Amino acid sequence: MALLVTDAVVLHGFDYLETSRIFRLLTREAGVQSVLAKGVRRSRRRFGSALDLFAGGSAEIHTKPGRDLNTLAGFDVVRSRADIALDLGRFTAAAAIAEMVLRFAGEDSGSALFDAVVGALDGIAAAAPDDTRAAALAGAWRVVAELGFAPTVDFCVGCHAGIAADASVAFTHPGGGALCTRCVRLHRASRTLPAPARDALRTWVSGGRYPLADPAETRAHQRLLREFLVEHLADGRELRAFDVWERERWEGA
Repeated sequence: MALLVTDAVVLHGFDYLETSRIFRLLTREAGVQSVLAKGVRRSRRRFGSALDLFAGGSAEIHTKPGRDLNTLAGFDVVRSRADIALDLGRFTAAAAIAEMVLRFAGEDSGSALFDAVVGALDGIAAAAPDDTRAAALAGAWRVVAELGFAPTVDFCVGCHAGIAADASVAFTHPGGGALCTRCVRLHRASRTLPAPARDALRTWVSGGRYPLADPAETRAHQRLLREFLVEHLADGRELRAFDVWERERWEGA
């Protein structure tokens, strides 16, 4: 049994038996890992009191080839991201990011995806309540890009011709991006993207921030992201955390 020491972030956790917990971690060195933290509910000495959802730090994992559940030997929490749990908007946004990673990433995920997820969670934790959705969209599209499915917005996915930056374009989810005026007649377009929406996508995919002041525009971007995920990654399975984040289903409860 080998000992893996790696940067890690907690994306999911649940109780196991009377004293232990099972965590799903995204690690820099080994992608997504399921680990058993024995006795963590009885004593926090090995794992720290801040080991909870979205916490990041250095994990020590006993691994064995072919094993689906490894053993967490220790976790030194460097950043707890406790602010995420203090606001429902932040929490549901972070949960949507975690769901994307747990559903679509694997053990072969590289350090670039790890950095994208850490950046997304940090952006959500630091965002003002009115900016949380834009921060989550920025993080989510960067994660999509690191998963290898970045949308094309500056070139036609049909003929690869360049498209003017200030043009509104037809966008096709099956094709993965923008269509020129000629190719739109040959492909099924999903929706029209105005130039500012293309600017936002271009910025987010490259890891930047693009503020959204209009709530309707923000919700349109959430729909676009959901449709893109369903088309390319979801395999027909429901995105439950994303649905809660997008539709704010906790409000009025």
